[in-house]
Amino acid sequence: MTIFSNIWFNLLSIPNSGLDLEMSFTKAFEGIGLSHEIAHILWLPLPMLLVLVSAVIGVLVTVWLERKISAAAQQRIGPEYAGALGILQPMADGLKLLVKEDVIPARSDGILFTLGPVLVLVPVILSWLIVPFGQKLLISNVGIGIFLWIALSSIQPIGLLMSGYASNNKYSLLGGLRAAAQSISYEIPLALSVLAVVMMSNSLSTIDIVEQQNTAGILSWNIWRQPVGFVIFWICALAECERLPFDLPEAEEELVAGYQTEYAGMKFALFYLGSYINLVLSALLVSVLFLGGWGFPLPVESLANFFGLSLNNPILQIINASLGIVMTVLKSYLLVFLAILLRWTTPRVRIDQLLDLGWKFLLPISLVNLLVTAALKLAFPIAFGG
Repeated sequence: MTIFSNIWFNLLSIPNSGLDLEMSFTKAFEGIGLSHEIAHILWLPLPMLLVLVSAVIGVLVTVWLERKISAAAQQRIGPEYAGALGILQPMADGLKLLVKEDVIPARSDGILFTLGPVLVLVPVILSWLIVPFGQKLLISNVGIGIFLWIALSSIQPIGLLMSGYASNNKYSLLGGLRAAAQSISYEIPLALSVLAVVMMSNSLSTIDIVEQQNTAGILSWNIWRQPVGFVIFWICALAECERLPFDLPEAEEELVAGYQTEYAGMKFALFYLGSYINLVLSALLVSVLFLGGWGFPLPVESLANFFGLSLNNPILQIINASLGIVMTVLKSYLLVFLAILLRWTTPRVRIDQLLDLGWKFLLPISLVNLLVTAALKLAFPIAFGG
């Protein structure tokens, strides 16, 4: 008990210059006599554990929301018996997939068949490392965070194509080819819309992008300066997540289940998990890039001055950090709610319409948006981050 008391005391005695998880953890263990190197080694597995726990909780909440919102849209009740209001239904789904038999088709490529779902899930989970929930509340403040996310997201279609090819099934192969074509078509306008935001923020760091939006509360959010970029990014994000109306790679009327046709058990669950983690991640990144991230609609500095409080007050810092987490999650789940409603209100497009939308419509508009942003940055440097 004495060791834990010392760690807690050292955490409380860290200067209130912001909440830095790594520094706090390291200082606390240095305070009980451990060297800096050993404290750092103890810290290393924690970020991935935090990311994994956050991602899985996000998936459980999103699956429950999708079931209940879908039921409401169709005038049904939805899950209600697995726990209060059916909140344990996602866990029941996961348990069912966990105990199902894992079947590998007789003439498939076993190695690629197993590796495909892993390549789909791992990059999505790694992308959570750059998502900030507060000024210092993120796992890794990488200076090129947005570029890292775009690079990681480009790995996922390789896993989908690999799964379709390895299944030795024509429907799976067509689904994998569709997934690769769809991802390539929509990654380019998505990257260009992000580049416009980066140009205004003068940084690839997610922290810098959010801080640049929190100078005047809701009025300084990027959605007002980048409305076209916001719409393009959200459409491309839905296409990357293969959400309706862009779920062509797994269109059940045409391809049975696309690249997932031959999968069962935990391998299928990895696809399921990756899809929902990617949806929550996309919503979080829309929040970070366009909706001020952890920022409150009213400037916290103005509220603190109004109530006569100092920004260095520890209680105010804890309230501010907690409010930042709530605002980030709230904005993100409003976008998830919108994505679920779109599933039941828009018809699925054809594959040629899907590709035409990406190449002939979104790509030219995103290029024009980037050029207009550059011109406005030169003409109005104060408003557009000159």
